Amino acid sequence: MSEQVIIIGAGCAGYTAAIYTARANLNPLIITGSQIGGQLTTTTEVENFPGFPEGIMGPDLMFQMQQQAEKFGTRFAYEDVQSVTKDESTGLFTVTTSAQTYEAKSVIVATGASARYLGLPGEKELIGHGLTACATCDGAFYRNVPVCVVGGGDSACEEAMFLTRFASQVYLIHRRDTLRASKIMAERCLETEKVSPVWNSTISAYKTDDKGELEAITLKNLVDGTESDLEVKCVFMAIGHTPNTSFLGDLVDRDEAGYIVRQPGIMATKTPGLFAAGDVADPHYRQAISSAGMGCSAAIEAERYLLNH
Repeated sequence: MSEQVIIIGAGCAGYTAAIYTARANLNPLIITGSQIGGQLTTTTEVENFPGFPEGIMGPDLMFQMQQQAEKFGTRFAYEDVQSVTKDESTGLFTVTTSAQTYEAKSVIVATGASARYLGLPGEKELIGHGLTACATCDGAFYRNVPVCVVGGGDSACEEAMFLTRFASQVYLIHRRDTLRASKIMAERCLETEKVSPVWNSTISAYKTDDKGELEAITLKNLVDGTESDLEVKCVFMAIGHTPNTSFLGDLVDRDEAGYIVRQPGIMATKTPGLFAAGDVADPHYRQAISSAGMGCSAAIEAERYLLNH
């Protein structure tokens, strides 16, 4: 028997879509993927999600969302999706996972985007303990201490300038001797008093304190090969994100960065019955609350699609 709706991904967008479709009696199935709870499970305290004036730990927030989805009857399959196809003659989607195959009348893709890191030893353990890819999320935790941003594009410049509101000093570490950001953004960033560029350099190692929190980085000069230590309390990665869309084939259009292109102003993709929500289709905001809003919108659109088909 075909599912009414399958939701792929178990982050803010996926859980919110599940809550709405479950309350609409669509009996949704979430296929979670390997990172249950999404990127928030790698963060510590979340202070900017409405409804939690004292803040909440990222994993706790996601667990509460999961409980709320379960309360209304959402079912979960703890599997990885390998492919999605659509039979145009029947209008049904086939979702193939690592364990089995499902049929669905509609699909909501909420698989997120994975931040790019440097691949250094100990990096995974440092995420949330002095290593992050979201200045908006975590900048306020690093007041009056030195931090650094890795990258040279518009996003890196935006992150660096944002962080000057909190940090005592922001080092902008870039592999080249000029920024690849737009001219106006680069000039604005380099003219900002608290921003100090570190040219022709990359991070070669992280140094932690007795509690496992970041206390310094080792910089490698890519011109002469010399290394030196720099005291920073957090590294903000701004070298891009990779949207998790490889399993969708040509069911969706993607922009130049790989994000799913939606129909203007809505969550629908170019394939009828296939909707996209959250970071997988959002190169601009990438916030938990905006992802939740997109999950709500996708659920309402899926419900209307099913009513009309």
